[in-house]
Amino acid sequence: MKKVIVTGGLGFIGSNFINLLLNRGYFVINVDKVSYSSNTNIFNKKTKNYVFIKNNLFNSDKNFRILKKFKPIAIFNFAAESHVDRSIDDPDIFVENNFLSTLKLVEATRKYLKIKKNKKFKFIQISTDEVYGDSINKKIKTKENDPYQPSSPYASSKASGDLLIKSYVKTFKFPGIITNSCNNFGKFQNVEKFIPTVILSILKKRNIPIYGNGLQKREWIFVEDHCEALIYILKKGKAGESYNIGSGVVKSNLEVVNKIKNYFSKKYFYNKKISKIKKVIDRPGHDRLYNLNSTKIKSLGWKIKSNFDNKLKCTVDWYVNNALKFFSKKSLNLKRLGNLK
Repeated sequence: MKKVIVTGGLGFIGSNFINLLLNRGYFVINVDKVSYSSNTNIFNKKTKNYVFIKNNLFNSDKNFRILKKFKPIAIFNFAAESHVDRSIDDPDIFVENNFLSTLKLVEATRKYLKIKKNKKFKFIQISTDEVYGDSINKKIKTKENDPYQPSSPYASSKASGDLLIKSYVKTFKFPGIITNSCNNFGKFQNVEKFIPTVILSILKKRNIPIYGNGLQKREWIFVEDHCEALIYILKKGKAGESYNIGSGVVKSNLEVVNKIKNYFSKKYFYNKKISKIKKVIDRPGHDRLYNLNSTKIKSLGWKIKSNFDNKLKCTVDWYVNNALKFFSKKSLNLKRLGNLK
């Protein structure tokens, strides 16, 4: 049975990816330090072909021991701080968790590969479209070889991790692959993020906070489509390469909010006048557009299967039925604004 290590597997995308791997017959070793945003009650301890190990990636020796014990065919590094607002408030944590922790994991992997000669091994670094910066003035969609121009401490910390991988590929022939995905949505996403914040604001009959004029545009991908793309990269991706993962579906924040409000009014007999859009002071350095060229990943055979509107409705339904089950009451109070990307 093929074994795969997933770091940050209690997070939003990582947990969805683990579910996909388990369904495909892989043995998964989930390594997570457990933080405020962890989904600790997703996986049953008795889940077949699944092991959870609590570990901070700063513990390089333990990283090495985990690799040596399980002998995986790949590592997917999802582990990261991902809240842009928090990175503005406290950049140090993001540098520690998104760059220095990546260094510790990469070094442990390099040490392991010196002992375990596996030419097919892959280290897949999960990154973001934000490393490319604002594409509002670009005439074409962002490609993998475009320069990095991060705007926030979060984006720069992820860009630093990517550049580290690139340098190890060149210097040490490290089997690293970088994926840059657009905005994900779906079940299990932390309530501080944009779409969950909108949904829970409506459920709590509160105003919906939105940055600036709300015209910032993002490319949106259903999380399960992203996870399918990662399976393609595991099977067909080439070491040393980068792959953009985008859907081609670009929506402004206002468009997304209005779609959610309209669905609520039809499905749940919600009065759209109760939760009004409340424009708040814009985030410093807020990018206006992210838009990826995903031709390269499509050349591996991957393609989008989901319809944005349908999956957005499914996401609303999931939060309506599961919010109290999967998230703590403390996190559901929405005292802090969501990450209004």
